[in-house]
Amino acid sequence: MAEADPLPRQRDVIDSSPAFTQADADRLNARFTGVDAATMLAELFAEGSLGRVAVVSSFGTESAVLLHLVAQADSTTPVVFVDTLKMFPETLEYRETLISRLGLQNSSVVQPDPELLKAKDDNGLRWSWDPDGCCEIRKVQPLARAKQGLDAWISGRKAFQSVTRENLPRFEIEEGRLKINPLGDWGKEDLEAHFEEHDLPRHPLEAQGYLSVGCAPCTSTVKPGEDPRAGRWRGWDKTECGIHSPNDPQSGDDGDLPPGYEPVF
Repeated sequence: MAEADPLPRQRDVIDSSPAFTQADADRLNARFTGVDAATMLAELFAEGSLGRVAVVSSFGTESAVLLHLVAQADSTTPVVFVDTLKMFPETLEYRETLISRLGLQNSSVVQPDPELLKAKDDNGLRWSWDPDGCCEIRKVQPLARAKQGLDAWISGRKAFQSVTRENLPRFEIEEGRLKINPLGDWGKEDLEAHFEEHDLPRHPLEAQGYLSVGCAPCTSTVKPGEDPRAGRWRGWDKTECGIHSPNDPQSGDDGDLPPGYEPVF
């Protein structure tokens, strides 16, 4: 008796659809309306619904608040820092302070590709004539490599920081990833209250008038009454590094990742 034909073999199909859609972001924005950020993060981490998620932190003047909230919810959450190799020494020291103080257990650093720096910024002065191009190779591309392994990432952006960040939702979609802004609706007074309540350490440069700290060459002090981010790229028609908005430098860099890189997560 002939053997019965085996069941048809199922064809393996790679699911290339986005992990998250705008409908997911809309649903989450509706669900967490009026819910405080600490509760929101605790629920999301407990559910495990974010997939592979990480916090991206600049370890700037306000970073301690978000990192404290994340550490309280799940201290094993990956925290990635982009070291552009142009950072203030005080920022690097502050990073170590916060990691230790908050008990963050999974921190990592990504840096620019040395071969790309040699080709595009050999003398390290590109910031002085092409800040967009400098941000692209020193910050945007390294973070893009890190995000390749993520389904979602958590940002420290806040709507009050500048007019370019007004109407900032808690949840948005970026290239198929869920981008979470837990502090999007926080004001300066909310941040100050959280610092005081939890006795969080301050960035060493804040007392000197640096209200928003980025790379050393492109960061200056902020004058009374100025936008908190007025000290970033002062004198240039530039308000973002490109991580949070499209960066289209005129330098010819197309944003492609150098070959052979793997995500850090």
